Amino acid sequence: MRSPVLLSAGLLLGLAALPQSALPQSLNSAELLHPSADSWPGYHGDYSGRRHSILTQIAPQNVGNLGLAWAFQTNQTAQIKSSPLLVDGVLYFTVPENVWAVDARSGHQIWHYTSQPTPGDHIGNRGVGMYKGWLYFMLPDGSLVCINAKDGSARWKVQVADGKKGYWTTMAPVVIRNHVIVGVSGDLDNLAGYLRSVDPETGQTQWQWDATPPAGTPNSTTGGMTWMPGTYDPELNLLYWGTGNPTPVLNGTVRPGDNLYTCSIVALNPDTGKLAWAFSVSPHDTHDWDAVETPVLVDGTFRGQPRKMLMQTSRNGYFFVLDRTNGKSLLTVPYGPVNWTLGVDKDGHPIPNPDKEPAPDGRLIAPDEGGLTNYRSPSFDPKTGLFIVDAHPSYSIYFSKPSDGAYGWAGADYGLWGKGTIEAIDYRTGKIRWKHEVGEGGSGAGVLTTDSGLVFTGDAYGNVLALDASDGRTLWHAGAGAPMQSSPITYELDGRQYVLTSSGGVMFAWTLPQTALHVKQPAALASR
Repeated sequence: MRSPVLLSAGLLLGLAALPQSALPQSLNSAELLHPSADSWPGYHGDYSGRRHSILTQIAPQNVGNLGLAWAFQTNQTAQIKSSPLLVDGVLYFTVPENVWAVDARSGHQIWHYTSQPTPGDHIGNRGVGMYKGWLYFMLPDGSLVCINAKDGSARWKVQVADGKKGYWTTMAPVVIRNHVIVGVSGDLDNLAGYLRSVDPETGQTQWQWDATPPAGTPNSTTGGMTWMPGTYDPELNLLYWGTGNPTPVLNGTVRPGDNLYTCSIVALNPDTGKLAWAFSVSPHDTHDWDAVETPVLVDGTFRGQPRKMLMQTSRNGYFFVLDRTNGKSLLTVPYGPVNWTLGVDKDGHPIPNPDKEPAPDGRLIAPDEGGLTNYRSPSFDPKTGLFIVDAHPSYSIYFSKPSDGAYGWAGADYGLWGKGTIEAIDYRTGKIRWKHEVGEGGSGAGVLTTDSGLVFTGDAYGNVLALDASDGRTLWHAGAGAPMQSSPITYELDGRQYVLTSSGGVMFAWTLPQTALHVKQPAALASR
């Protein structure tokens, strides 16, 4: 079935006039493994999830000159939550049921794909994946569409989840060689979560990994949704993914035990879907703290030994450092107010406090249901050793409501207080080196760091921010009209660095004026 594509005659003429380097081309596996400065070929940029760039043209001493290069208006009411892909000078980004191809230099639209209206939750869409000359895009009804990157025409559509049962799909597919890996959402309806790998040419299922036992298994849970993109280590050939909360969501009495593999970080073989190891982040979760937050891969020294590490700031309020070769804990510490545990066991798992289970008379819990962080991407700066995250210190009252029944949501929570802070965590100790407050309620923005010593993010008031990576000071800001709900990216084309952010339904590209491109660095900055 060929889906509608909006491509005007004027845009066709503009497309023909573009230089060949600006036309949609193709993506090879080498570029996914080692992205160049003029590309951002995956959701996280590269497979590591670090969301850190080696670009240095925009630096602390000249970022104050940053200005708007272009703005692209989607004319949609949906907020942009996607992280754009950049391949061969063309950006691809999304909102539910829509994909745009836009010239990365000028912001001019090349094509616009839109599907027929679909059922399913339209909470957001994280973006597209790419294999050769094809894009892969999830629709809210649980289907996966393959789109031609050159003109936006649809090649095929397959169903990866049954929207009639209550599933929906929002994530950006992850492409590893000839595997397009997709996850699902639907944690309010006692459904089983899973990851699926499909053939990029045909859409046929290659393998499926189930996060929970088959339906009807005694004393077992459902849940474990997989709605955010994972990361990948090509040397170990392991795919890392975070899974969602168990269901019923706030009622744990009908699902005793740790409820594996919900609220877990799992390592899978991407060729077979076979589980290599799993680490339970929130055993027997009863607070809706899914652990889908980015599993960031870092190679470095930990307590004097070289390690291949995985780091996650989880929604439950804990910062985890694992050995990603085997899933063993290296460090588990809170990075904000946390009151729901009795501490941490010898293997690094938080120990739930039974007195903090939701109850008819309410329980004061930190963090709140939204968590100490959420889907917004963190960043790891290898120069400083800082893991930087948009955090949300908060408190909530959780209730169980027997009148609501034993399944589904099975309770309620009421937020009391929360604020947003950008936190820089020393991965070796878990200590917070600096904080930068971004407003009451938090911002929803992800984080990008660069080799020049900058942190790009947003605040709760609609400002785009550039902070000093060493201490969190504001070096530049610009009002964008609405809080950012996506994660920034950066790229360099024709010798010019751009930073891309979104606000509401608008994509903004920021760059330096030509006169500021070659400002000589002060000695102190040049040596940082």
